[in-house]
Amino acid sequence: MIVDCSLSCPVIKTPRLMQLLGIFDVPPTERSENHFKIELPIEQFDWNIGLIIGPSGSGKTTVARNGFGPKLHISFNWPQDKSLVDGFPTNLAIKEITGLLSSVGFSSPPSWLRPFRCLSTGEQFRATLARALAESPELAVIDEFTSVIDRQVAQIGSAAVAKSVRRSGRKLIAVSCHFDIVDWLDPDWILEMPQGVFTRRSLRQRPEIELEIMRTDKTAWPIFKNYHYLNTSLAPGAICFVGVIFNRPAAFTAVMHFPTTAGGCWREHRTVCLPDFQGVGIGNALSEFVASLFLATGKHYISITGNPAMIAHRNRSRNWKLTRKPSLSTWKLSTSGLAQNFSKTGASNRLTASFRYVGPVRHTEAKIHGII
Repeated sequence: MIVDCSLSCPVIKTPRLMQLLGIFDVPPTERSENHFKIELPIEQFDWNIGLIIGPSGSGKTTVARNGFGPKLHISFNWPQDKSLVDGFPTNLAIKEITGLLSSVGFSSPPSWLRPFRCLSTGEQFRATLARALAESPELAVIDEFTSVIDRQVAQIGSAAVAKSVRRSGRKLIAVSCHFDIVDWLDPDWILEMPQGVFTRRSLRQRPEIELEIMRTDKTAWPIFKNYHYLNTSLAPGAICFVGVIFNRPAAFTAVMHFPTTAGGCWREHRTVCLPDFQGVGIGNALSEFVASLFLATGKHYISITGNPAMIAHRNRSRNWKLTRKPSLSTWKLSTSGLAQNFSKTGASNRLTASFRYVGPVRHTEAKIHGII
């Protein structure tokens, strides 16, 4: 692909402009022009993610617009008062919409109920990505990629989007002036402007995310409660943990003990990952670490969830055993301590699945956190 384009506009010589030319010794001209001729050999190899990067005014958007035309997305017109999901193409089923939102790391049903204008900038960024992928399933080109969000959130978001795009086999081109996302997005190719230098990158593992886990109490719950997909309540006897990234709270897990004739078991009560940190496995990492602590007590650890992303992860993971497939059934604790039916606190109007943790056991960490 050869992108050959020019920008040109007339220069109107007003008294103020003539004064400017004199001060900075700029030669007078009838037109201001800029020309780009860029070679993009992207048809010569398989790829999923490309990156056009450079400082402001370097021609990134011009090249993207002339090279990819209608595939370029800058912004969308969202309904002012309707929920976020109502802004997606009408031909998409609700399952497809929620799947796209979850795939870009926006797995917060309470936030999906709000209009786009009521979302945080981080949520708006991910919603825009999901809609671009919906409207351009073969190739989406996103201008001003991560420009409006916090830089640490931008890194997590870039990793989440890259994971989704590669897993689904789609193609995405990000247009950005921020070089701090390169290693997290890990593009297959980069076009650096204004030089027009094209390079291919071999895929490599993104930077590690250090998750600090600490035991806390219910006073941490208000930070997370509005993002839980079910409700905002927290049982008084819950044992709580918080996961911290970049010195910021990112995820929360609470555990309850259920007595049975077999000696009782532990049940995951709440797990929430804040929207800015979703999409890279932080919530699942915290959930599994906490489960490994309680398994050290010698009792079963179970979890019932209706979160589609969490169900999908656990179905793939060796750390969890599916004990009930997604269904509308309510659940209870049998005498063996496994989840079956429990009409009082279960939900009969939403799909949930039951799992038992069968992964590694952390005896040393369980002592450190006061579990044993």
